[in-house]
Amino acid sequence: MLEVEVIGDALPEPLVCEAAELAAASAGVDDGHVAVEFVDAARITELNAAHRGKPEPTDVLSFPIDEDDAFGPRELGDVVICPEHTRDLVEAVVHGVLHLTGMDHETDAGEMLALQAEIVGWVR
Repeated sequence: MLEVEVIGDALPEPLVCEAAELAAASAGVDDGHVAVEFVDAARITELNAAHRGKPEPTDVLSFPIDEDDAFGPRELGDVVICPEHTRDLVEAVVHGVLHLTGMDHETDAGEMLALQAEIVGWVR
């Protein structure tokens, strides 16, 4: 079972959990822990600058960990979303979680974004 920790209230927690669980399961991951945090523009700018060298706000960042823990569930990582810079929050959750599972739309042939669109359709 995937454990989803939601930090912030930009979306109802059950909706965040459903989107994250579907994204992970669609990528073959059915257990572990993921945190989804909603932050303001200043915080996402800080994180984007520190981790991607881009001192500007963005919509969603993913920070994969992907470690097995002898004392708890697999730690997939964190998804950080800035509602101010995101058109579709459900899509951002799905996008971030797919990145945590190892998918990358910048290197694949469109599979991640096609799967993302399909999952978003399921959640709606």
